[in-house]
Amino acid sequence: MKREKIALAVAILSLSILLTACGNKKDVTDYSKTENWLNIPTTTDKEVDVFYLYPTSYLPADETDPSISTIDDAGMVQGAKTAYGRQATAFETVGNIYAPYYRQDNLSAVDREETIAGIPTTDATAAFDYYIKHYNNGRPFILVGHSQGSDVMSNLLSGYLKDHPDVYKRMVVAYVIGFTVTNDYLTANPHLKFAEGPDDTGVIVSYNTEAETVLDPGNPVVTEGALVINPINWKRDETLATAAENLGSIALNRDGSAVLNAEGKIEPVMNFADAQINLAKGVLICSTANVDLLSPGNATFGKGVYHTFDYPFYYFNLRENAENRTNKYFEKNGTK
Repeated sequence: MKREKIALAVAILSLSILLTACGNKKDVTDYSKTENWLNIPTTTDKEVDVFYLYPTSYLPADETDPSISTIDDAGMVQGAKTAYGRQATAFETVGNIYAPYYRQDNLSAVDREETIAGIPTTDATAAFDYYIKHYNNGRPFILVGHSQGSDVMSNLLSGYLKDHPDVYKRMVVAYVIGFTVTNDYLTANPHLKFAEGPDDTGVIVSYNTEAETVLDPGNPVVTEGALVINPINWKRDETLATAAENLGSIALNRDGSAVLNAEGKIEPVMNFADAQINLAKGVLICSTANVDLLSPGNATFGKGVYHTFDYPFYYFNLRENAENRTNKYFEKNGTK
């Protein structure tokens, strides 16, 4: 029922965007302005695009700040750039990366899903629509999100892409990571499907990473019925993928930014993170990382929640998988 309400909200939002285009001015960010984009590629030398939505980066300074950020909030902008560096860059060898700024919720405890289905989804939908009409030029695309960005991405998948099947046919894969995707959501959106292995296209990839034990307050982004796929072995069962099988993690600085070498490149950290699905909990377990160092816990995420590391732990596996699914897409739909 909750998802149905969200789907209705997204439909209403989509209508509002159409009305805006017809001259009925609504509160939608203007994505014809380049300052409202975190990244627009200077060249489009790849055969595929990537559309990226960053995780929650808006942290109000005090109680007088609004619950929804402005599009140019300095803290959100900086946080979005930091997240881009540890997440979206995994796909820079695969596609041309487009990343809009979008107005965010500040971790509202009440009606959070409904709030995110409002302004954040309105902005992201407007940005994606502008991207499709002005930048995409008919290329296949990959969707990439994390946390609030994935929450918004799930609304984009159930709203805009349902209403535009011609666009959806060009989706290679959607990485909806750090957020829960359930069978109930898929049942409500039969045009969507969850990945079953490393090769299928037009599918959703999702998981949430935790240690073997998580303390209170737990993991707020995981809800009952969460679907999971292992980003190392790309299986849906509880087969362990060892750290030795991992193609490479990345290290983070204390501020959450990716560690770069002297040449400004991200280097793989080998034999660091394993991965094993816990089907009962609907999460991905990493047992080899130092939980005391990497996830000591805070007011939002309990000790043992590796939310920040969903991409960094499996960075080079995600890169290889995006390359593989892109190749499979072209094999299925015609060569490049």
